[in-house]
Amino acid sequence: MTEKNVAAERTLLKMEDYLDLFKKSQALLEGHFLLTSGKHSAQYMQCAQVLQYPERAAILAAGLAASFRDFEVQTVIGPAMGGILVAHEVAKALGVRALFTERENGIMRLRRGFTLAAGERVLVVEDVITTGGSVREVLAVVRELGAVPVGVGVLVDRSGGTVEFGLPQSSLLQLEIQAYEAEKCPLCAQGIPAIKPGSRKV
Repeated sequence: MTEKNVAAERTLLKMEDYLDLFKKSQALLEGHFLLTSGKHSAQYMQCAQVLQYPERAAILAAGLAASFRDFEVQTVIGPAMGGILVAHEVAKALGVRALFTERENGIMRLRRGFTLAAGERVLVVEDVITTGGSVREVLAVVRELGAVPVGVGVLVDRSGGTVEFGLPQSSLLQLEIQAYEAEKCPLCAQGIPAIKPGSRKV
């Protein structure tokens, strides 16, 4: 089987197959977690656990890229840290370049000499979304530079499909993992300590 055919086969996976990859990688955690959004949850999807395996990362990226093959994407971009590997692998699957944004003094920016040209067609990707805040920040960066966001792709949509960006969007998994405002968190009420498994302080 050729490399092209292998990639085509990967795009045929069903949602339960993608979920199985996450479970095999122990990427779905149970406990009391403080999310990037500031909300609390009893479950946390740690995509880094599945993305640490290049073959699994390639399978996930091929499935996500399949939704945007006809969008004439020129660049794939994601927020650091979670979106870096996703952007790289999706860009590889689409045969385009990959960039990532970073926060500088709390503001999302393109750094390291990365640039976007006016009119450049950009696909924004992320590992997990709950409220979609980081994706919206990246979209703002893309638009400020005069580039054109053509879609949003995420590995895991924790909102159950309720978060929208006004663009074509696709996710491999849609999970309705309940999240609580800190002052209404039943886990806090039980005195269970919250941990922050992600990479960004709230």
